[in-house]
Amino acid sequence: MPEPAATPDARASLRKVVTASALGTTVEYYDFTLYATTAALVFDKIFFPDASPLVGTLAAFATYFVGYAARPLGGILFGHFGDRLGRKNVLIITMLMMGLGTFAIGLLPSYDSIGVAAPLLLVAIRLLQGIGMGGEYGGGVLMALEYSPPSRQGFFTSLVHIGTPAGVLVPVGLVSVLDTVLPAGSYDSWAWRLPFLASILLVGVGLWMRLNVTESPEFVKMREDREVQSLPVREVLTRRPMTVLFSVLAKIAESGLFNIYYVVAITYVTTELDLPKGPVLLAVLIACAVECCTLPYFGALSDRVGRRKVYIAGALFQAVLAVPFFLLLQTGQFWAYVLGMTLGLGVGHGAMYGAQGALFSNLYPVNVRYTGLSVTQQIGATLGGGLSPLIGTALLSVAGGHWAWLIVYCVGVALVSALATTRLRAGEAHPPGSPAPHPAERTPVS
Repeated sequence: MPEPAATPDARASLRKVVTASALGTTVEYYDFTLYATTAALVFDKIFFPDASPLVGTLAAFATYFVGYAARPLGGILFGHFGDRLGRKNVLIITMLMMGLGTFAIGLLPSYDSIGVAAPLLLVAIRLLQGIGMGGEYGGGVLMALEYSPPSRQGFFTSLVHIGTPAGVLVPVGLVSVLDTVLPAGSYDSWAWRLPFLASILLVGVGLWMRLNVTESPEFVKMREDREVQSLPVREVLTRRPMTVLFSVLAKIAESGLFNIYYVVAITYVTTELDLPKGPVLLAVLIACAVECCTLPYFGALSDRVGRRKVYIAGALFQAVLAVPFFLLLQTGQFWAYVLGMTLGLGVGHGAMYGAQGALFSNLYPVNVRYTGLSVTQQIGATLGGGLSPLIGTALLSVAGGHWAWLIVYCVGVALVSALATTRLRAGEAHPPGSPAPHPAERTPVS
């Protein structure tokens, strides 16, 4: 029995919600990617000038990790209010926290100007950003999911995920342009601030979009049915502990290997191989542009063949890719950078991330979904993406710049995530023959 066709108003609402959610994800990853890029390139000199280049980079990545470490707290805090009060208003607050934090980093004085207060202020801002980011992802994905037809949730949530490579594409593009057109040394001394200050434009557009969408229809129905939980995090952790555990483990490779391809690869090329940053940054841009196109494909594929299958295939592909990826980087050739980055981001990560939104969201019922998705996503992202730049750089340092131990790490996390995903029993496409009403057909409220 086919799903009921959506009305023109329902389709328009869905488009508006998906666009607003994707823009929010773009702001989210613009903030974190810009920080990661600048940490890899100049923050060791701006905030940790007394350290050696590799130690300074490690210190900069430690402040990067602080933002990730705060994300589970943000997931619990904003997940609680998102499940009790609604998705929309929480998303407005989280966008402000992330965007204004990025703008503030662009105004920070250097270590040479105010001494140790500079890195301390940087850490404080990163904490606030991390808390905001912890609440952002879950709400954005859920707004798209809860407006979508059940049989197309993979596709529509994957559109929200386009904000991730787009959030890499925009800041890396800005960094590349500034580094190319400005006089030598300008980017490292002062121009690195410009992309941070420019983030205020994205925040303004994102806020306008979010103020003009309506609340999630599934949340509205849940509230009308009086099924709101008084303490969603308790419900998630006491009733679904194994779901939390396996979804966290499943998340680690997706988040961690993304930052290996991007953050650690840039560090390896510029620090260990002592090659210019321009070609590898351009390769990242191309790979992210490709992933913007592949994500909807993998999301739609997950609706047809099953979300777990697509997710596991993406993890296993990245395990196989680990050695070829670093062999390609080691050539120092631009074409090799592009091929390695495109396979890693556009295919391996794209498969996992394209299926992830619908897979993970459907592990939890509506009344604790924001909390469940946020907590597991943010813990997994902290253990994966937050730690992988630190682990990757440390493994390179211990091995004298060789990537052998880094390969062990990449393969290990990919296999762990693939195995954990086999234990996730929800999140597949809606069973044929038992359609649910299109969520956007319900009357939404502001």
